[in-house]
Amino acid sequence: MRADAVRNLDAVLRTGARLLAEDPSTSIAAIAAEAGVDRRTVYRRFPTKEALLAAIFQAKLDSSERVLDTARLVEAQVAVALHRYVEDIIPVSREWPVDVRRMMRADPAANARREEQSARLDRFVQRAADEGLLRADVPVHWARAMLNHLVDTAAHQFPLLDPPQAADLIVDTLLNGVGRR
Repeated sequence: MRADAVRNLDAVLRTGARLLAEDPSTSIAAIAAEAGVDRRTVYRRFPTKEALLAAIFQAKLDSSERVLDTARLVEAQVAVALHRYVEDIIPVSREWPVDVRRMMRADPAANARREEQSARLDRFVQRAADEGLLRADVPVHWARAMLNHLVDTAAHQFPLLDPPQAADLIVDTLLNGVGRR
C-alpha cells in the first residue's frame, strides 16, 4: 500500500473511532470530511459503516494485543506489569474510544479475540490476588472490574493526565485503595 494510502486509512480509522464513539449515527461522509479524504475513498475501502466499524475494532484489538504482550503479565512482577499495562493501555483507550463490546454479535471472530484478551487480564488479576497483592476479602472479579473502570476514568475523564501519572494513580488505587487504614 502506498504511503499516502496508509496515512489516509489511518486517518479514517482514528477519526471514525472518535466520531462514532461520540455519536454512533455519524455518517461515513462526515467521517471522510473530518479525516480530510474524499468519501468515495472511504466507500471503496468500507462499503458500509459496519465494515468501517469492524476495521476500527480490529485496529483497537491489535493495539490492545500489543499492550498485553509488552506488559509481560505472566513474567514480570505484578506491580511492574500492572503499571506497564496501564501506562500503555491509556493511550490505546484514548486513540480508539469505541467500546469493543458493541461488536459482540456483529463479528464473532473479533469478539473471540476480545474475550481472549479479557481472559488474559482475568488471569493476571487472579495472579495478583494469589500473590497477596489484593485483599483476600475482595472478590477477584470486583478488582478486575475496578481496573477497567479506573483505566476508563483516567483515559476519558482526565484527558490531561499523562499515561505515566495515570498509571501511578491507578496502580496505587487498585493495590492500596483510597481509604485510610
